[in-house]
Amino acid sequence: MKKLILTFIVCLFSISFVSAQESADVVMSNALAQAKKEQKKVLLIFHASWCGWCKKMDQNLQKPEVKPYFTKYFVTTHLTVMESPNKKNLENAGGDQVLKKYGGSEDQGIPFWVIINSNGEMEENSIDEKKDNIGCPSAPEEVDSFIKKLAKTTKLKKDELEKIKTVFAAKK
Repeated sequence: MKKLILTFIVCLFSISFVSAQESADVVMSNALAQAKKEQKKVLLIFHASWCGWCKKMDQNLQKPEVKPYFTKYFVTTHLTVMESPNKKNLENAGGDQVLKKYGGSEDQGIPFWVIINSNGEMEENSIDEKKDNIGCPSAPEEVDSFIKKLAKTTKLKKDELEKIKTVFAAKK
């Protein structure tokens, strides 16, 4: 009997461990509530553990010369999608539906980002004028598109936008 109980407990623990990621609904609800409370917008980034450009996007957003600008205007949050088969447990359940809701698809790749107001309405996403996903902007035209979208959705000043442009355009 003790062996059966122990097996049951181990199974329960394993199930809860595999499903440890919060659902996309919970992540979004928390981000939107925080954005509303702080009078900010949500910068939602879809990413995966294997994605080098996703890591680069996060690194750029965290650089000391621009981090205060993103912190001032955004609640930045992530949804994990498109993981490799052996890491599907890292995904946020329902993340793929949220990705589609805001205009993304697996064909366009990640990172895919969205600027959402505190009511949950999309203001911009990472699709450019040519209908391509600029992801983590690095090419001059991608960075310009990113800067235009930030200018349209925030009150960032010209010099702040220039600093952001410099960080994302840096070839490192």
